[in-house]
This record gives sequence, C-alpha cells and structure tokens, in this order.
Amino acid sequence: MVRTGSPRRFRIVGTATAAACALVLAASHAVAAAGYPVSYRLADGALANASDPTGSPPGANNWSCHPTPAHPRPVVLVHGLMGTMQDDWNTISPLLANNGYCVFALTYGTEGNDPYFGGLPPMEQTAQQLGAFVHSVLAATGAAKVDLVGHSEGTVMPRYYMEFLGGARYVADYVMFTPIWHGTAFFGAATLQQLCYEYDQQCSAQEATYFNSYCGACPELLTGSKFLQALDARGWALPGVKYTDIMTQYDELVQPYTSGFLAAPNVTNIVLQTQCSQDLTDHLTVPYDPTAAQDMLNAIDPASARPVPCVPVIAGYGALYPPPPS
Repeated sequence: MVRTGSPRRFRIVGTATAAACALVLAASHAVAAAGYPVSYRLADGALANASDPTGSPPGANNWSCHPTPAHPRPVVLVHGLMGTMQDDWNTISPLLANNGYCVFALTYGTEGNDPYFGGLPPMEQTAQQLGAFVHSVLAATGAAKVDLVGHSEGTVMPRYYMEFLGGARYVADYVMFTPIWHGTAFFGAATLQQLCYEYDQQCSAQEATYFNSYCGACPELLTGSKFLQALDARGWALPGVKYTDIMTQYDELVQPYTSGFLAAPNVTNIVLQTQCSQDLTDHLTVPYDPTAAQDMLNAIDPASARPVPCVPVIAGYGALYPPPPS
C-alpha cells in the first residue's frame, strides 16, 4: 500500500523555548504504555513494512499468550487491501497488548514472492486463510471465540469467512475501521461494473480473468458486485456477533463513507468527526487515529469504557501528538 504523508503543523507559542518544546512534543509519536511503543503516525507503519514486511507489529503473535479472565478472548487483526499486518497495526496491536489482550495478526493474500502487498486474491480464497489462522489462535489460546478488528478489505473478507465458512460461531465482537457494508463507488468504477453486468453476459467471467491476475479482490469491493450480492443474500449483521462501525467523513476510498453504516440492533455506528472536530483522518490513517483506537477498546470491553481522546489528526499523516494518558 502506498502511504503518503502531510506536512506537520505546529502551534508556536511564547518564547523560542516554548516553541522548541512544542516541536519535541509533536515529534514524539511513540509512547510506551506498558512496555510496547504505540505509534500514532502512518509513516511508522510504512517504514516497519518496508524494513520487515513479514514481521509482526509490536505486541502481536505471542503464541504462548493465554487470555485472562478480564480479557478472555484473543483479538485477531485483519489488514486492508494492499496492506500487511505491519503497516496497518502499529497502533492497535501494541495498544491492545498493553491493555492485557492476547493479540494476533496475519498478512493474507500476498502474491508470488512479493510480501509487501497483501489482500490481492479474491476474498473467497483469502477468507480460507483467515479461517485457518483463527483456528490456530483458538487452539493455541484455548479460547472459544475471538474478537476481530478489521480495516478496509478486512471489514469485508471476514464476512465471507463468517457467512460461508461457518466462522460466525467463533467471533464475538467485530470492530470495523472504514467499513464497506454496501461497497464503494470508487470514482465511477461501480457504475461501469454494473453496465458491464447488464450488457455483457460474459462480464463476470471476463472480470475474473482480468482482475484475478493481479487483484481479484478489487472488483469484489465495488457497490453491487456479484461478491457483495452473494454476501447480502445471506443477511447483514449476523445474530450472536456484536459489530462496531468506525467511519470518517474524509474517506476517499469508501465512496460514500456512509457505505460503512448499517442499521441493525447489534451494530453500533460511529462517525469520528461527531466525536472530535479536529479529526481529519482519511481512509489510510483511521487505524492510527487515537479516537478510533479508544472506540475499539470501548467496543470490545464496554465495562471498562473510557472517554475518547480528541487530538488533531491529519489525513495521510496521523496524530500531530499522542493523546493524553487516560
């Protein structure tokens, strides 16, 4: 996934000494809560992925970890399209581990020998990888269920695992960053796809032949795709699973961002800007957003819910400074 950053903005106050302190504070994005550093900067994930694309984010994949009574379910992190566990989870993974959770993450769907970009094959295939990974986590931890945290494609592919591969019985909470319940228009691509379906009886086969060679998941994410039609025919929010949808008004890839909204009794819908007007996060930076991160913690442990922080977050960059300790 190509990551781009925006210039830092600093508030210069008072004397030169005060200004220098502000710069130091804004530059200090990695803080250790209880051992693992927590980054709120998109670039840190990109750098980690560039240097070690097959590595695990801080706090993840300790296969000797056993859940505690306070947090009885391990958390499985599912990255987005063209991402990896390294570049999506450098905030969420250490934050969960520092809060006492057993955390597991996978990179799924890397093609050939390129470990830098995941999620590319059709989601019917990568859902099987997720299923095998979840079963490994359950076997290692002795837990009966997991909580899922997904981003982008990681909010869609697990639906196939849950609806078609029997995975729903193993999932309790499902937190979705930039969810895609209803597909994305993606700059008119969904309209072109629908015209193809309508006027070319061979469209689905041609689409599969063309896209599967490099990104079979891409057309599946479009509004009205055959893949989403099949998912929707099975229902929406599955009974027994609690969903939390975390959206941003500035999502440039999920179009419209309200594709992440679903009205159902077991679904909580959150738009980050209703919680923090300083939050300008886009699609890529939501997993690095302090407000979204606390929403996630509150969702999987509502009994210990805390107020969400509100700090300036810049699209393509992340938080200008870490949230205050809670």
